[in-house]
Amino acid sequence: MAQGLGGEAKEGLGRLCADADRIVSAPGGAGIERIEAHFHGNAFDLHRHDTYALGVTLSGVQRFHYRGALRHSLPGQVIALHPDELHDGGAGTEDGLRYRILYLEPSLLLDCLDGEPLPFVADAVVSDAALRDTLLSALGPLDEELDDLFVADFVAQLAQHLGRHAGQPAKPAGKTAWRAAALARDYLEENTERPVRSHELEAVTGLDRYALSRHFRATYSTSPHRFLLMRRLQRARRMIEAGEPLAEIAAGAGFSDQSHFNRHFKKAFGVTPGRWAALVRGAGA
Repeated sequence: MAQGLGGEAKEGLGRLCADADRIVSAPGGAGIERIEAHFHGNAFDLHRHDTYALGVTLSGVQRFHYRGALRHSLPGQVIALHPDELHDGGAGTEDGLRYRILYLEPSLLLDCLDGEPLPFVADAVVSDAALRDTLLSALGPLDEELDDLFVADFVAQLAQHLGRHAGQPAKPAGKTAWRAAALARDYLEENTERPVRSHELEAVTGLDRYALSRHFRATYSTSPHRFLLMRRLQRARRMIEAGEPLAEIAAGAGFSDQSHFNRHFKKAFGVTPGRWAALVRGAGA
C-alpha cells in the first residue's frame, strides 16, 4: 500500500500548473541532480543513464517498463532504478503525474561502501517510509542548494536504505581493480571536452583496455565510453536549462554534429533536446 505524503512534500507543488507538462530543476550539486516533473500520458521513451534514479511519486500513478516488466508507482512510493538499466516513463491515468526524483552518480555511494559493490534493488517500486523520507529531505524544497555536510549524511543514509532492499551482493572488486576504475573515472571527468583514447586510460591505470573495461563496469555499472558520453550529455542539459541556443549546445558539449548530439540525448534521457528545452523553459514561464 502506498505511504502518505508529509506536509513538506505537498508544499511547493502549487507552482506547477495543473494542465501543463513541465520539469523544474534544482540548483546543481556534485554528483546529484534533482528535478520535479508533471506529465500527462507518455513522458519518456526507452532510455538509460549511468546514474541511479531515485524518486518519490507525489500524485497520480507513475507507469514505466523496467527489466522486462511493467511497473506502477502510487503516491508515497519510492522508485529505485539501477544505473544503465533501460526504462521509459509516464502517467498511468488521465489525471496526470507529479513526482520528484534525483539522479545520483554511483561514485558517491561507492565512497561510503568500504569496497562493497553497488546495491541492486530488484523491486523498482518500494514502499518504505524511511527511504521515502530520506529522499524527500533532499528533494524539497528544490530552490535550495545542498551543502556538503548534508550530502555526506544523506548519501550514508541512502546507502543503508538501499542495502536493506538489495539482494545478495556481488563479489567485491579487489583493491587494485577498484583503484584502477577510480583513476580512469577521474581522468575522464577531467577530459570530458575531447575524445579520450584507450591507450591514455591504459597509461593512467596500468591495466590493458579490456581488463579496465571489465573493472570499470563492475565498479560503476557502466563502461568508460558511456561514462564520458553521459558527462557531456549532462553538461548539455545544464546548458539547455541555462537558456543557451540549441544550435550552439552540441559543439559546446563536445559533440561532432547536431544529429550525433540529438541521437545520444534521446537515448540517454528519453526525449529530444528540443522537448527537454520546452519542458524546462516552460517551467520558468
